[in-house]
Amino acid sequence: DKKFCDDYCRNNFNNRQNSDQTNYVRKVNNILRKNRRILADLLAEKEDFVKVRKEKMTELGFLFTYHTHTYLTQKGQTYWYCYEYGFLPLEQDWVLIVKREA
Repeated sequence: DKKFCDDYCRNNFNNRQNSDQTNYVRKVNNILRKNRRILADLLAEKEDFVKVRKEKMTELGFLFTYHTHTYLTQKGQTYWYCYEYGFLPLEQDWVLIVKREA
């Protein structure tokens, strides 16, 4: 009736089965946390928004292809979010960084 000799064997088996998926998820979560941290650092604590160069964000290690969700405004602008911090690409390689209030 038992599939595994003990809890250690069962845990070992399940960890090996899920390690490839777990590593991928861990990698994506690390990138998202880093992106969030960069946005938070660039946005001063008491400011509602700030404009920065896209190049500066890239130099800090921001990866624009990773985000948690998007928000489309009534004007048709798309904000890209990493958790509560978002950014809007502007003309001439400028980016507007905002924080969504709860």
